[in-house]
Amino acid sequence: MRLSLIVFIISIGFSNAQEIALLKYNGGGDWYANPTSLPNLIKYANRNIKTTINPKPATVVPGSPELFSYPFVHMTGHGNVVFTDAEIRNLRDYMDGGGFLHIDDNYGMDEYIRREIKRIFPDRQLIELPASHPIFQKPNVFAAGIPKIHEHDGKRPQAFGIIDSGRLVLLYTFETDLGDGWEDQEVHNDPADVREKALKMGANILYYIFTN
Repeated sequence: MRLSLIVFIISIGFSNAQEIALLKYNGGGDWYANPTSLPNLIKYANRNIKTTINPKPATVVPGSPELFSYPFVHMTGHGNVVFTDAEIRNLRDYMDGGGFLHIDDNYGMDEYIRREIKRIFPDRQLIELPASHPIFQKPNVFAAGIPKIHEHDGKRPQAFGIIDSGRLVLLYTFETDLGDGWEDQEVHNDPADVREKALKMGANILYYIFTN
């Protein structure tokens, strides 16, 4: 986490550097999809990679100063996403200052979120991350990169990112349905090995954030 984000957290009196949040956005998309995903991921990470994250994730809106309180913010859904100009500036400041945004396309938000990412980072390219990227190496090795959790249309899973001074600040997971794999088993009836694969990849994301 960058110094500017740490200083901001201290200055506003928050003590939740070990809390993570779900992004509540406008536009009509179902930001609230996968309600059991983050709680399950937190439980898994606290147990397996010894994080000390609050078991209950927060909810934060993109224009709020509270955004800066969370080193990791997760965003998901199936539909439209619209950020105001003020939200765009806040999201940019958040990531430039050391924050991390993970966007997980739950199938259906791709065209909308790519548009909004371009508004946040008009000067940077969304690039596909190679399997050699550190986020796929520790603490669990994913030799082929981002795993495929749910099959919908036969396309390969991809992980895209925005890089700032060598650091990944935005991760966009596409055609993988990673968050669905974090949900309670009875939601999608995924086999145990598929859920474990999804949770291990989620743990890698959190490990990257809390160690970089």
